[in-house]
Amino acid sequence: MKTSFKPTRADLLAAQDKTVRDVIAPGLRVLFSGINPGLYSGATGHHFARPGNRFWPTLHQAGFTPRLLVPSEERELLEYGYGITNLVARATATADELTPAELVAGRRRLEARVKRYKPQVVAVLGISAYRIAFGKKVATLGQQPESLANSIVWVLPNPSGLNAHYQLADLARQFRMMREALTI
Repeated sequence: MKTSFKPTRADLLAAQDKTVRDVIAPGLRVLFSGINPGLYSGATGHHFARPGNRFWPTLHQAGFTPRLLVPSEERELLEYGYGITNLVARATATADELTPAELVAGRRRLEARVKRYKPQVVAVLGISAYRIAFGKKVATLGQQPESLANSIVWVLPNPSGLNAHYQLADLARQFRMMREALTI
């Protein structure tokens, strides 16, 4: 298991508006799209890096990975046919700092990536951000009726530790339902 440095408060403050490189390749089974990187991810350069973010344990418990990966091992996801991007590229302390216009522009950014890389499924992590970015006021979790550049769109709960609505077991169940429904 690889380790990465623990950012200081100064590192976190300096991470505002930084970007994190996509983990992406052509023909993925699933491209997971977060809302935007947090400051911890901006500081470390790795997706879902903040301790307490439940993305990595959720992927493992839902059967996407054979073992629990840590953020610095994110590129190993490509070996399993999975990738990571974000609706909005810039790091913020919370997603609440993003404007609706940024989320709508993020949808266009995501669509361009989907057209280029052609994943089977785009999994948007966060129902509220999805509703704004895609202009769907009444969207629910699960597979969406519309595709995005010929890829299936699936909305999952945000795995951030700030999302108190879902515990780890609930997140894993939602992610597993997608994996099983799509036989991916």
